[in-house]
Amino acid sequence: MADVTRLLLDFGLFVLIWMVQLIVYPSFIHFSKNGLAEWHKKYTPRISFLVVPLMLGQLMVYGALLQEAKTFYTISCFILVLLVWLVTFTVFVPRHKAITAGNYTEQTLTELVNLNWIRTVLWSALFLWNYAAL
Repeated sequence: MADVTRLLLDFGLFVLIWMVQLIVYPSFIHFSKNGLAEWHKKYTPRISFLVVPLMLGQLMVYGALLQEAKTFYTISCFILVLLVWLVTFTVFVPRHKAITAGNYTEQTLTELVNLNWIRTVLWSALFLWNYAAL
């Protein structure tokens, strides 16, 4: 059951991050400054409703897996999860706060897309590795 839960969480974040990478973040550039700030105030809680439970679930599942056995796989997966958290809160949360406040530039939006490749690669690697390990 834990394997299925882990795979579902990883798959959910895999799909979500690719949608954000290919659709959501690139669309931000097409909004007016006021339009994006207004939309972003609605978008952020809505996407958080999906992201927060998935990320928390993933952290708990990989934390529990690490407690069961400290192998190369469990340690590496837990590190990947921690890296996603680190990047999310140090890189993306500040940029999202700037967008909500209307205090951003076109470069900020370009950085969202470019830097989000870090999370896209990390979550994709985690999902594919977990899938292959089953």
